[in-house]
Amino acid sequence: MTRTAIVTGGARGIGRGCAHALAEKGLDIALVDMLVPEMERTAGELRDMGRQVRIYQADVAQFSRAAEVVAQVRDDFGRIDVLVNNAGRGNPKGITEITEDEFDRTMAVNLKSCFNFIHAAVPVMLAGGGGRIVSMSSLNALSGGVTSAVSKFSYAAAKAGILGMTRALAKELGPSIAINAICPGVIETELGNSLTKARGPELMKGIALGRLGTPQDVAQLVAFLATVEPNFITGQHFVIDGFQWVC
Repeated sequence: MTRTAIVTGGARGIGRGCAHALAEKGLDIALVDMLVPEMERTAGELRDMGRQVRIYQADVAQFSRAAEVVAQVRDDFGRIDVLVNNAGRGNPKGITEITEDEFDRTMAVNLKSCFNFIHAAVPVMLAGGGGRIVSMSSLNALSGGVTSAVSKFSYAAAKAGILGMTRALAKELGPSIAINAICPGVIETELGNSLTKARGPELMKGIALGRLGTPQDVAQLVAFLATVEPNFITGQHFVIDGFQWVC
């Protein structure tokens, strides 16, 4: 039976790139996002590649909705082999500006969403013999966020939480499920367009490889972690930033 991957935030940007890379590896794809027209566009691209694709509109921060989506994916595809926790949102406000609701929402979309989907997907994966989980953290989780960052401390805190969750769950879920995290640097996506358009040339001067990252750069590592055999990698985080020292 063909393997199936769930990609949250799969409508565009890094999530769309991950969906394409996994489809190229022969996986069928379940896209989860709030952006229905964009999901339909991405789904059409994946179907043109010969893959089975379904879309699920959901606020990933909602625990009950995540459980509903995972149950529907299980029923629609018969299995869940890969979960890519990619959905996220930025927040540019500092500690003296941010409200409690804004902080809570940043944590819910970036960190709690990973818990929501992992909690729902793990029993399905275990019933099928195991699986792979890849969660999208950020370079900000390691640096605390630099002045060029789209988002500030609340985003960095949420993304750092993903690293702790990944390490702890690697111990809990092994050997059946491998879980890893990715920490992208400056990537050209819809979320970061305002930064990259305004400061692209300046930012590239502080990146050893001399260019900004692309969704495909991240997606290729996601696909590797999701499909490589034999696999002896779990509980790790991987920085994809072209060696960035931008400040």
